[in-house]
Amino acid sequence: MEKQQRKRSTLSWVAEFAGQKRPNYILSVLLAMIKVVCGIMPYVYMADIVDKLLKMHAGALDKDMSLLTASIVKMAVFWLICRICHAISTTLSHAATFEVLANIRRQLTEKLSKLPLGSVLSQSSGTYKNIICERVDSIETTLAHIIPEVLSNAFVPVALIIYMMTINWKLTLISLVCVPVGAAFFMLMMVGGQESYNNCVTKTKRLNDTAVEYINGIEVIKAFGKSKTSYEKFVIAAKEGADCFIDWMRRCNLWQNISLLIMPYFLLGLLPFGAMFYMKGSISGSDLLMLIILSLGLVSPFMTIASYWDGIAKMETVIGEATEILEREELIRPDTMTEKPSGTDIVLRDVHFGYKDEEILHGISLNIRQGTVNALVGPSGSGKSTIAKLIASFWDVDSGSITFGGVDIRKIPLTEYNRNIAYT
Repeated sequence: MEKQQRKRSTLSWVAEFAGQKRPNYILSVLLAMIKVVCGIMPYVYMADIVDKLLKMHAGALDKDMSLLTASIVKMAVFWLICRICHAISTTLSHAATFEVLANIRRQLTEKLSKLPLGSVLSQSSGTYKNIICERVDSIETTLAHIIPEVLSNAFVPVALIIYMMTINWKLTLISLVCVPVGAAFFMLMMVGGQESYNNCVTKTKRLNDTAVEYINGIEVIKAFGKSKTSYEKFVIAAKEGADCFIDWMRRCNLWQNISLLIMPYFLLGLLPFGAMFYMKGSISGSDLLMLIILSLGLVSPFMTIASYWDGIAKMETVIGEATEILEREELIRPDTMTEKPSGTDIVLRDVHFGYKDEEILHGISLNIRQGTVNALVGPSGSGKSTIAKLIASFWDVDSGSITFGGVDIRKIPLTEYNRNIAYT
């Protein structure tokens, strides 16, 4: 229960990771917002130009041409600023993210060195390789893209929609009907997505473990002529690793295509109802044209958010595997020797220990004297290996104590203790 209470949320981990380069991300988000605003402004000027052309008398064309030219120049300037801000924003976020990913990998490797060796050995080297390389690399999308892009593309369209509602709130709401309809199909695509993603993660882990096992054992495999059967195991793991992704994508294709067909096309409702409103005199031609052009400016932000939605949905699984290591309890040992052992006697006093919720050792007491040879004898599963691993300081006891030369091993620096204990 206590471990569950201490478990941190995914968002708190994202905030901590991003906090390592907070100024860069804040500046990246601000530039991304400026980019989105500048990307929409050409549509506003375009609507204004068309409005002026509609209201302009034939003889006034030469007179107002300078105003139209100025608007066109402003459109070009805003487009240029948009591209520059996008380039700087993505450069800042990526530069910060790559440093953060390097720091996360350092944190993971440093954490592994502080964990009980038994906890480390409970997972294969292929799993750790997958977590430290692939899983950490997956966080790049969250930090470098989702933070600046989603925040900026979610904020600015809200302001644009409010502006459109000041022109005609009824038509604005009608134009937005495509969003919930498209989102409904998008949610159908997401049904079972977490389970499918977890399945892909499991199959990928199995592939990594099999690959590492095959490579590490290639000498023995060839020596005993087992190349065919051993390679077949790797082929099966590789096929399963590919099939799980392909099956998932096939199941999502239909709903995703329907969603992308409907969600960003605000004109589906705006054009027919706008024409009806115009014929009834409820809206002027210039205002209707303004709404049509502004609605086109909403397409890009909505599409950007939709493209990262899948990454947001997978965020918890992606980040969870990396942070699970960072949340493990460390093997606490002092850096310096405060009490020197006298001899090499090993004594266990009322030792209790269990894996997770199952206790294996129930009050074990044992005295192993210096210079003697001792054997632990008992049926399989009785705790022989567990006692040996506790003596080797692979784990800490849950209660009781283990002393080496009269000193509790938890008070001896790990490097010093390892000089006196060998485990094979």
